[in-house]
Amino acid sequence: MKSLKIAIVGAGPAGLAAALLLSRAGHTTEIVERFDNPAPVGSALMLQPTGLTVLESLGLGPAIHAAGNRIDRLFGTETKRGCIVLDVRYDRLAGGRYGLAVHRAALFDTLYDEVSARRHLVFTGRRVTGTLEEGSQTYLIIEGGERVGPYDLVIDASGARSELIAASPVAPRTRNLAYGAFWATLDCPDGLVDEKALTQRYDQAQVMIGVLPIGQRRPDLPKQAALFWSLKIADADEVRRQGLDRWKSAVRGYWPECQPLLDQIIDWDQLTLARYTHRTVAMPYCGRTVFVGDSAHSTSPQLGQGANMALLDVAALAHALAGNEDIGAALADYTNARRMHVRLFQLLSLVFTPFYQSDSTALAWVRDRLVATIAKVPPGPQILASIVSGTLIDPFASAGLSECDWLRSVVPQPS
Repeated sequence: MKSLKIAIVGAGPAGLAAALLLSRAGHTTEIVERFDNPAPVGSALMLQPTGLTVLESLGLGPAIHAAGNRIDRLFGTETKRGCIVLDVRYDRLAGGRYGLAVHRAALFDTLYDEVSARRHLVFTGRRVTGTLEEGSQTYLIIEGGERVGPYDLVIDASGARSELIAASPVAPRTRNLAYGAFWATLDCPDGLVDEKALTQRYDQAQVMIGVLPIGQRRPDLPKQAALFWSLKIADADEVRRQGLDRWKSAVRGYWPECQPLLDQIIDWDQLTLARYTHRTVAMPYCGRTVFVGDSAHSTSPQLGQGANMALLDVAALAHALAGNEDIGAALADYTNARRMHVRLFQLLSLVFTPFYQSDSTALAWVRDRLVATIAKVPPGPQILASIVSGTLIDPFASAGLSECDWLRSVVPQPS
């Protein structure tokens, strides 16, 4: 395809990765960000083998590994009986697979630093409220009525609360999930938890506490961990009203070893309340606007796929543009390449979430007695590991290539 002029709405991980991938493929990109100072939102995330492959293709593997922490296992126990109800190990997969836990800021900084070093255009303080198509060209409509463009293609990477997808004819129905979580990023003393594991504690499905060691965001900072506490969004105000000490006492009652983390929390402002929605766009483009990442599909973080799905989306889009002379054909190929993988993991997340975040005692009873058994009996361990790693369906195979060839076709390796 000839060189395109592409607008990317949103300077999150999806938008930044799209700028890097597409500019290296010969296209001209402009990132348009609503905030004056782009910054990450949230505490921590898990990069799975799929997302790590995309970052490696951009030459960012060493940087993100230096800022994160390798995770080899997901391990959880039921608090009252102490039985193991989650035990997923990456070594059940071939090829030395693993996860990488990182602060969201570490992923953002890694991508943003590369975008800045390569002098990509980033326009800040511009809220995009819509698009206008005139023939083969598309304009962005900025709050206040300003028209920016024209562009050959618009990529909406503005996240789960995207105004562009909400106003689009292809907008999906959004389901707000009842459960969210309080998150905090804290210094993590050595020996507090298994450094190579995401460790969780459960009381039925109403209580889920987790500690995720996320390494050192920068060499001059101490090792950190993300502490999270699952709760119903409707209960959050009441929990705050009852006071921080009462909440800390509840966490301590389930998991006394968390005391060194709790001692660092002295104000509710240190805790971020994460809210989750579930939706999947059936057709992730409309005209010459294409949706990637959370603007196209979002769900609970139970399987830890969000950022990885976004990175796969932009890599698939770059691959589709590289393989077609027509934008419409490229967007159709992008849709086909991502359809099965996205829908499968959206479905799995929707199915698994109530076992860990819901009011159902029956589902918790099944989880406590079934999951540990599945994790021990082949091929259960391999299936669980492939679900967590995002490889139950190979996201690269839809292009008819191996993983390495697929990403090599997207963009030449950076110099």
